[in-house]
Amino acid sequence: MMTLYSTITCPYSHRCRIVLHEKDMDFEVIDVDPNNKPEDLAVMSPYGKAPILVERDLVLYESNIINEYIDDRFPHPQLMPADPVMRARARLLLYRFEQELFCYIDEIESADAKVIEKARVAIAENLTLIAPIFEKQKFMLGDEFSMLDVAIAPLLWRLEHYGIKLPKQAAALLKYSERLFSRPLFIDALSASEKVMRK
Repeated sequence: MMTLYSTITCPYSHRCRIVLHEKDMDFEVIDVDPNNKPEDLAVMSPYGKAPILVERDLVLYESNIINEYIDDRFPHPQLMPADPVMRARARLLLYRFEQELFCYIDEIESADAKVIEKARVAIAENLTLIAPIFEKQKFMLGDEFSMLDVAIAPLLWRLEHYGIKLPKQAAALLKYSERLFSRPLFIDALSASEKVMRK
């Protein structure tokens, strides 16, 4: 059985919980308090933070790597494209999410008001740029829910919590968000602390 060390409010841990629920498999989630981390966390990950996946002798950290491993190990339903070209494009988009969206999360959680506001603006602008995609398609890669939807969903869930307001031009993205949030498995993957992030 797989064990996921997860922080209850961490968007990266949230990604991994979504994939585990999508795969409908046996797993255990161990909640980690970021302010009182167990000592073995530093042994399992050089960065000493969740998420961390443990399966027998295998220890993985970094949410996108964990999720791709789970997808390879349990291929139904498949979340990464089977076609090598589409798979490579999906990986590029995952990389862009990290560089253009998730890189600002630590700044939003900082104490500096100017840094926080700058991060909010950057996330709002970058999300607005991808909004037109959803005027023509249901999910990030078309009609099928994929790893790209998994990767971005935790950020979209936290927009209100982070104080990020999107302009009218992003209406299609907000409708897409509601499609993600209405999935029963998405709801199952939420921790109690995450559920109260949205009104």
